[in-house]
Amino acid sequence: MGKGVAVVVGGSVAGLACGHAVAGAGWDVVVLEKALAPATGGGTGAGLGLDAQSTETLARWIPGWDLDAAMLSLAVDLNRATDSETKAARTLARDDEFNFRAAHWGDLHRRLHESLPAAVTVLWGHQFLSFEASEDGGVVVTARVLRTGETVEVTGNLLVAADGCTSSIRRRFLPDLKLRYSGYCAWRGVFDFAGKEGSDTMTGIRRAYPELGTCLYFDLAYKTHAVLYELPRSRLNWLWYINGPEPELTGTSVTMEAKDAMVARMRDEAERVWCPELARLIRETAAPFVNVIYDADPLPRLSWAGGRVVLVGDAAHPTTPHGLRSTNMSVMDARSLGRCLARWDSEPLPARALAEYEAVRLPVVAAQVLHARQLGRLKQGLPVDGEAEGFDARTATAEEALQLRQRTMPFFGGAPTADDGGL
Repeated sequence: MGKGVAVVVGGSVAGLACGHAVAGAGWDVVVLEKALAPATGGGTGAGLGLDAQSTETLARWIPGWDLDAAMLSLAVDLNRATDSETKAARTLARDDEFNFRAAHWGDLHRRLHESLPAAVTVLWGHQFLSFEASEDGGVVVTARVLRTGETVEVTGNLLVAADGCTSSIRRRFLPDLKLRYSGYCAWRGVFDFAGKEGSDTMTGIRRAYPELGTCLYFDLAYKTHAVLYELPRSRLNWLWYINGPEPELTGTSVTMEAKDAMVARMRDEAERVWCPELARLIRETAAPFVNVIYDADPLPRLSWAGGRVVLVGDAAHPTTPHGLRSTNMSVMDARSLGRCLARWDSEPLPARALAEYEAVRLPVVAAQVLHARQLGRLKQGLPVDGEAEGFDARTATAEEALQLRQRTMPFFGGAPTADDGGL
């Protein structure tokens, strides 16, 4: 029997990472996830970039993980200006010591799930409904079993909210906090080139982007930018950000299904804006989709209800993707939470552990969310900090372009944790 029971709402990467970290602190963990089954690691999915600190943390949780086989090294962060008329590209800013790795979301999720400690139970197909404080100082969580429709209760000493950027648990404590629309959306796609390495499309894209496999490319045109990098197992991940009014969404998802007419217009526009090689890759990508880009102002707190509830991952810090922070912040949230619970294991309630977790993580994630917001506005040519005009890749000086690099992110070299026994 563990030191207590933590109920984690959300079984994405953040929730499974908390399963590893909290179980490592000696707790039993129950994860509630509405998806009916874990990711298989296949399909198109999405790519993500992991920094050195997150990679080292994940290697602790996934014994025997062959990082060289599971990820590609991203040694270079390269920002280029694209002339939409001539299709010529020139370097704006380059960092040859980037030290990130490219991974596939589905593969990371599968590996985290398969390596969960015995103290972790994942209840798939369980949709969170509500929670209440129990008389003994714990929490009672109510969920619906999607396959049967029945309602069940799970009792614990701690509730970990890993339920994403639209978190219903966060809304319980901060009902007036609204997600902030960034001013742009992202077209996204993963191009599977297995068996197509010698095709005209791949020959062309490797000619136009000769460092694919080791480089994170940012191409900036006028008031728009695109991202391209290679993933393991013969896939290319691309994103294209487009300024515009906020779309109308239904439900809680920030992803929109793209209708055929939308996709056709997007592909035609890609040919106008980008080099022919990238435009062709976009045209030949199956099932592209749209993410509406949101973040939120930094939260005043990360723990609530007298130390019974704690927020992690996108529930704690909705962020734009430009600093490659979402997954990295989630992993470090989990690591810090686990270490704080271990350090205060003599306490009957986790309130002091959560206070330390909040003290460690809140300054980091607040700074990173705000910087990612600024980085996105820079690359989209939107005004920053009250300036009249936005960044223009066509006229930017070499010094101005340096602010585009990923290493301008606060705590780029690593965030403080509770691992060393102090703040």
